[in-house]
Amino acid sequence: MNPPTPGVPNWVDLGTADLGDAIRFYTSLFGWEAEVSGEEYGGYTTFRLDGRATAGAGPLYGEGQPTAWSTYIATDDADEIAARVEAAGGKVLVAPFDVMYQGRMAAFLDQAGAPFSVWQAGTMRGADIFDVPGALTWNELTTRDVEGSAAFYGSVFGWVARESSMNGMDYIVWEHEGRPIAGMQAMDGDEWPDDLPPRWMLYFAVADCDDSTAYAQSLGGRIVQPPTTLPIGRFAVLDDPQGGTFSILQPNS
Repeated sequence: MNPPTPGVPNWVDLGTADLGDAIRFYTSLFGWEAEVSGEEYGGYTTFRLDGRATAGAGPLYGEGQPTAWSTYIATDDADEIAARVEAAGGKVLVAPFDVMYQGRMAAFLDQAGAPFSVWQAGTMRGADIFDVPGALTWNELTTRDVEGSAAFYGSVFGWVARESSMNGMDYIVWEHEGRPIAGMQAMDGDEWPDDLPPRWMLYFAVADCDDSTAYAQSLGGRIVQPPTTLPIGRFAVLDDPQGGTFSILQPNS
């Protein structure tokens, strides 16, 4: 098994106000199995798809903290990344620390205030499956500071921002060592409320976007953006019952 590639998103997890209900919702929606850890890990849950790790979930620990998904970027040195984040104008929210023998993590804000995390693998390497229905397929930064974000992530991870377009709108594809690994979209226009903060959005692949959207709603989720066709496929933005926002994507075959 190859180690995770430093500088590439390799894990996502959910901090939720109701872990039990989140397990119900996501296992039903994506066909995941839930592996709940012991008390030493606070009940942290690893979701598996066909036996392979695909995402995680755990309880909220900070008062007033909202339910939210987090994107983790692989690194082989979390402490070095923390130093780079500060040097590039970001902020260290949680300094690097060991998660027993599983690995080492840290949490940050980028220069515009979008939260993200890094994972330095120990025995837990990150996700083992991507780009199939029920698995992570894309990560996308939405920000009001495209130029500043291009400089920030280029400095911290060595990413290159390539200009592209999506449905006639400007779009940035992040490349790492010549490989597209994430995207960036400017928060311009009426569809972006002033009080909506910059964030990393994650996309799970599905076989049928419309069916999955309807099923998520029947499970207690909310439709934020109804199924919409893009050149790459059909997507929707959803909230889980606790308000955790995520997207689904039915890629073109």
